[in-house]
Amino acid sequence: MDDGGIQEEPPTARFLAPTRSGGSRWVDGSEVDSSESAPWSLDDERSVGAASAGDASATVSVGTAAGAMSRASSGAFRRRLGKRPRRVDSLDVEAMDVRGAHGHSSKEISLLSTVAMAFQTLGVVYGDMGTSPLYVFSDVFSKVPIKSEVEILGALSLVMYTIALIPFAKYVFIVLKANDNGEGGTFALYSLICRYAKVSLLPNQQRVDEDISSFRLKLPTPELERALCVKDCLEKKPLFKNILLFLVLMGTSMVIGDGILTPSMSVMSAVSGLQGQVPGFNTDAVVMVSIVVLMLLFSVQRFGTGKVGFMFAPILALWFLNLGSIGIYNMIKYDISVVKAFNPVYIYLFFNMNGIKAWSALGGCVLCITGAEAMFADLGHFSVKSIQVAFTAVVFPCLLIAYMGQAAYLMKNPRAVERIFYDSVPEVLFWPVFVIATLAAMIASQAMISATFSCIKQAMALGCFPRIKIIHTSKRVMGQIYIPVMNWFLMVMCIIIVATFRSTNDIANAYGIAEVGVMMVSTALVTLVMLLIWQTNLFLVLCFPILFGAVEFVYLTAVLSKIREGGWLPLAFSSLFLCIMYTWNYGSVLKYQSEMRGKISLDFILDLGATLGTMRVPGIGLVYNELVQGIPSIFGQLLVTLPAMHSTIVFVCIKYVPVPYVPLEERFLFRRVGQKDYHMFRCVARYGYKDVRKEDHGFFEQLLVESLEKFMRREAQEIALEASTMEAERDDVSVVSDVPPSPAGAGDLHVPLLSDQRLVDDNRMFNTEGSAPLLPSSSMSAEEDPGLEYELAALREAMASGFTYLLAHGDVRARKESLFMKKFIINYFYAFLRRNCRAGTATLKVPHSNIMRVGMTYMV
Repeated sequence: MDDGGIQEEPPTARFLAPTRSGGSRWVDGSEVDSSESAPWSLDDERSVGAASAGDASATVSVGTAAGAMSRASSGAFRRRLGKRPRRVDSLDVEAMDVRGAHGHSSKEISLLSTVAMAFQTLGVVYGDMGTSPLYVFSDVFSKVPIKSEVEILGALSLVMYTIALIPFAKYVFIVLKANDNGEGGTFALYSLICRYAKVSLLPNQQRVDEDISSFRLKLPTPELERALCVKDCLEKKPLFKNILLFLVLMGTSMVIGDGILTPSMSVMSAVSGLQGQVPGFNTDAVVMVSIVVLMLLFSVQRFGTGKVGFMFAPILALWFLNLGSIGIYNMIKYDISVVKAFNPVYIYLFFNMNGIKAWSALGGCVLCITGAEAMFADLGHFSVKSIQVAFTAVVFPCLLIAYMGQAAYLMKNPRAVERIFYDSVPEVLFWPVFVIATLAAMIASQAMISATFSCIKQAMALGCFPRIKIIHTSKRVMGQIYIPVMNWFLMVMCIIIVATFRSTNDIANAYGIAEVGVMMVSTALVTLVMLLIWQTNLFLVLCFPILFGAVEFVYLTAVLSKIREGGWLPLAFSSLFLCIMYTWNYGSVLKYQSEMRGKISLDFILDLGATLGTMRVPGIGLVYNELVQGIPSIFGQLLVTLPAMHSTIVFVCIKYVPVPYVPLEERFLFRRVGQKDYHMFRCVARYGYKDVRKEDHGFFEQLLVESLEKFMRREAQEIALEASTMEAERDDVSVVSDVPPSPAGAGDLHVPLLSDQRLVDDNRMFNTEGSAPLLPSSSMSAEEDPGLEYELAALREAMASGFTYLLAHGDVRARKESLFMKKFIINYFYAFLRRNCRAGTATLKVPHSNIMRVGMTYMV
């Protein structure tokens, strides 16, 4: 890995071997760095390097030098390694199962389940897009006055083809397929790209992460050379990595900015229907009622959407039914000729007759596709087919009919532009439609609020947002979360927007910029997915950004023209969150690199002896750090500061990998650090960016000890297997040595004899490759190993004495020779975020009496 990362070679087979120092070992047999003992490995079954174990930090490595061993010795080693049993990839904290035993492959969903799921998507995915008929035409015709039917048919044609091109063609048929194991959204695309190319700026990737079942990649064969070229460019040039991260953070920040405007726009559009219907209900009343509804909406967020979720789909289904029914009624009653808008010539006539005003009206037209990104962002809750069915069968036709019905009404009543939706509703249906519209607007707002919470959580998991409190509102559905800080921030901002703008048309001027920006980011990321992962034909790859990117760019220029009229607002919100996320990621990467430079070598620890140069007292010390390899510098500070050290030390690293979920049986990795009498271990807990960490400290401690005990037992079995295999190897060599010696002399005896045995060794190895190797009957069981029982007894005694969480109270400072901008960002902005973010132990609810903090200063 470049940029100061951890370089690891991907061997095809990995095995463990004990060293003289009682060396470290991963439970899955992955490689280790130079500060810890490395396992045996086999590189393409072609060559074996020399082993060196001269001191306590000795490693056993594998190279490609063909002359390092004789061919006979190489054959003997291959035969030995070929007899090893299959290594498990991780430690199952419940049943010690081998990865893959649970079968994580997705099952086929029945037709009935797909239809039921498609019905549910109406209440979650399509709320924002479904409420767009409330305000689209009123905003479009505020820029272009109606002088003839050309304006009406041209605007209708624009709306129809915009919906057909962006949500229908782009998202339904292309973008939804670029999902990350069923998860969608900007961060899902980024994690998908990170798995195929090492583009993450945080250098904590390990080759062993690729063994996670949801991580496995299947590269198609066509266009492979071009994909490898793209991968090479992304990995070797830091500029491309930073551009990719900037696009992802910009898209996420725009989703958050959209989450601020959507509740204001949707609620105020629904409430404004009372104007003209209720006497004396003026603009001030609209503002006050909208604020009350918004306060009510945000106040119930803490209860979670699960308690009212069953109501969402029926209400939105009834809303779409009303849209379609009223649209058909208006077309039949007023003017059926609006079907002429299917002819795109009216778009040309619309621009030809209105010029710059028509281009400005595109900013209102884009409102008809707000919420289209939710089709992809909310994919994790549903399936691709269910979202496709719901949009194709219900949403798309109902929206087209609704807009055609409003256009038919305008043909006869061109002055009813300001309240076109409610004026086109039959008088007898006004109050039922008003109630349903208000509920639909609240549901649409709820969808964007939940999407904002999900974006914040994913950004936190990938190290791009400060830690803040997250509350899980459902015991069954882990995706339902509530973030108090963001909830009250959104509420205050929405109230300020409603009280300041006081009109849906003014809010509409600010609405749409964030949505178009997110669409352009998704177009760029999906194009990269096509090149790198799908390896699509180059012509088709170019068609995607040229067609959709050009349309989205035209819309972007139109909405940017409204910056002075209020379009600056979403840009300001997006810029604020972009600065926060980029600064946090930048500081976190520099802090990690500083820890990598300051980690302690194993030689220093081994020179201190088993007592670590201090007194060892009963208890388990959990040293939290961010390093996946090596001994963190905080441990040196602890040795200097504390008068005694715990009898068992576990270096705990909480690590997020670029997959949505990590199965429980693949979550924990353990490695022994130093010799057995040191009682030091490393634990890496791997989480996906949508995994839930909701554990109290008691459960976590019990889980950790059980996992550690199983690791010790499995380690004892491996050592016994290694000893029995080496004994069998010596027996084979002794049988061969009974042959009369050659005149070369006793000193050169073993080389020719092993060379003569090469063919026999190779044949034995090939014969055993197809069968599963078994443990020799002479191997010692874990229960018969006195050393194991002693170590387990010491672990239980330490557990009975209690746990202590050893943490670093870190202060990150820029070096004196750094540039002024870097000093300002790190010493002030990043330091402010660190001081006000949530502590890591708060997630586990650790009592303060069990926490010890040591001051650390990281110079970056």
